[in-house]
Amino acid sequence: MVVLNKIYTRTGDKGETALGDGTRVVKYAARVNAYGTSDELNAFVGVARLEATGATDDALARIQNDLFDLGADLCRPDMESDAKADYPPLRMIDAQVDRLEAEIDVMNAELEPLRSFVLPGGAALAAHLHVCRTVSRRAERLAVELATLEPVNPSAIRYLNRLSDWFFVASRIANNSGKDDVLWVPGANR
Repeated sequence: MVVLNKIYTRTGDKGETALGDGTRVVKYAARVNAYGTSDELNAFVGVARLEATGATDDALARIQNDLFDLGADLCRPDMESDAKADYPPLRMIDAQVDRLEAEIDVMNAELEPLRSFVLPGGAALAAHLHVCRTVSRRAERLAVELATLEPVNPSAIRYLNRLSDWFFVASRIANNSGKDDVLWVPGANR
């Protein structure tokens, strides 16, 4: 497990950082952008939790933990060498994606079908969840981009794709089960 007894190390002062396998790369590397954005998303989830209660807060806590799993997965390149590692690297698994899908299905069963696109807003929690949705989409785009350059665990990409859907449906639940959704009116201000 991780032991952090000194927070600053000065090892990144020249613009490099270490990946999970110890490899040094520049801080703007595609892999660093991918896992860094999942960390940013985790911070936004923490902000959303300030407004969340009950089952929603519990689900967001699980998502925050998953996002640390995702960061651990994305920060470690070369999945082919996992078997030779000193300890088994943490990788996202399809069961985490399946859990999101099951939660989406439960939430979505409470909602009327949409007849328009939803604008981000409404309740404070809904607005925060929309921010999480958009950052999740960016994290997904960066992970997909990384996958064109280096191997990436497909379950990690599926998780991010489903996670943005989760945030969207949860935002509608936060908006009084969709009754208080702010709907787009095409051309309303022409």
